[in-house]
Amino acid sequence: MLRRKFLTIAPFALNTPPFALPTMVNPPKPFVVKSGEARFGTHTPYKGINPNDIKISGKDTNGQLAVFEYIGNEKVGPSLHVHHDQDEIFSIIEGEFLFQVGNEKFNVKAGDTVFAPRKIPHTWIQLSDKSKILYYVQPAGKMEAFFLKMNEFKAPPTLQQAEQIHEAHGMTILGPGLSLK
Repeated sequence: MLRRKFLTIAPFALNTPPFALPTMVNPPKPFVVKSGEARFGTHTPYKGINPNDIKISGKDTNGQLAVFEYIGNEKVGPSLHVHHDQDEIFSIIEGEFLFQVGNEKFNVKAGDTVFAPRKIPHTWIQLSDKSKILYYVQPAGKMEAFFLKMNEFKAPPTLQQAEQIHEAHGMTILGPGLSLK
């Protein structure tokens, strides 16, 4: 006669999840950031004219994530740069862009998503007259502080100033951004 061995499970174990959920002392409260508003009321326009507002702060996520909304009013983009410790995800809501991530170039438009892994150089340029991007920085790092610092300038920073600010916030400028020419 063949005898089968059965795993004995205590009755209370059937209702126990296989992992323990972390307990947060002060969990964040739900919130809404209205259209055209910034998470804490401080706007940080990119290059002085393009709204680039924080929607979800690293303060809300224990530093795990920051979400920004960029509204492009000019055909511009950032210098070629690298984030040492952060991934970036760009969700194109409106408009068209040319992205360069590493050695690859992508033409993207509304509905597309671009992943720029940490330690991989990237840049982009807006191709359409108007645009909107939601972009996610994971972990949040010092991106909010970076944009607040850049917003203090009343004129474009010198290259040396920009390089120093990037380095202080976990990034390195590697060269100029993309051009429409």
